[in-house]
Amino acid sequence: MKNKVKSHRATAKRVRVTKNGKVVAHRAFKSHLLSSKNRKRKRHLRKQATLSPSAVRNIHRILPYA
Repeated sequence: MKNKVKSHRATAKRVRVTKNGKVVAHRAFKSHLLSSKNRKRKRHLRKQATLSPSAVRNIHRILPYA
């Protein structure tokens, strides 16, 4: 009998895997020093981002059941 593989909990809280297997996460650069960033830039940072294929490969490795 094989052991269960543990999921990386920190990553599981930060990313979400869609039904098609894409990985989405919130964008960076939206936590502080916002007065110097223009309104359009902050508005676009609200949207979730689809991660790159190289990042997706790593995330599927550390989240085996996602």
